[in-house]
Amino acid sequence: MQKQIKRSYRISRYIIYKETLLEPKELFWSFLGSFVGIASIGFIQSKYLSESDNVLLIGSFGATSVLLYGAIQSPLAQPRNLIGGHLISAIIGVTVYHFCGNILWLSAALAVSLSIVAMQCSKTLHPPGGATALIATIGSPKIIDLGYVYVLFPVLSGISILLLIALIFNNLTPDRKYPTDGRFSRTIKWAVSPTKDRLLRIRHRAKRK
Repeated sequence: MQKQIKRSYRISRYIIYKETLLEPKELFWSFLGSFVGIASIGFIQSKYLSESDNVLLIGSFGATSVLLYGAIQSPLAQPRNLIGGHLISAIIGVTVYHFCGNILWLSAALAVSLSIVAMQCSKTLHPPGGATALIATIGSPKIIDLGYVYVLFPVLSGISILLLIALIFNNLTPDRKYPTDGRFSRTIKWAVSPTKDRLLRIRHRAKRK
């Protein structure tokens, strides 16, 4: 029992150390990934919708970006948690508003609380999911009017873009691996390896000059 506790402590300490280590390269990739991810959603928003129709960029995506690009080894940042957490929370949020949306305090509290329990039971805990559920009950009239379309647009569309960017930028260097599942990571690394090799060749050429 003591060995198991000590082992768990060492693993936790290592993870905390890795996630809080301020490496310049890590800061660069965290910035670049989050910038491209949010900018991509924002660009689509500005390209196809007017400024008054801001339905693509929701607040929970900011919190998701912190996990996806700044804490990529966290269990809460893995694709299962990202997708499941947001979608489950979005469905619950819209459903709760449908039944008791006129009572703001009740709908907001129920949406968040039920989302937490649902994510825990489905092993898809993703903290920004609570915000996704809350936005479904207290969002702008345009968000509320979407109904269950909210689950697909902007939630599913947004997390798909963020996940795609994370799979690319979090695997361009040997020091970063996302997601933590070995088989999936190897597949992604195989897919992005041509881009990574090209970047290495450019660096070598720059050094020679």
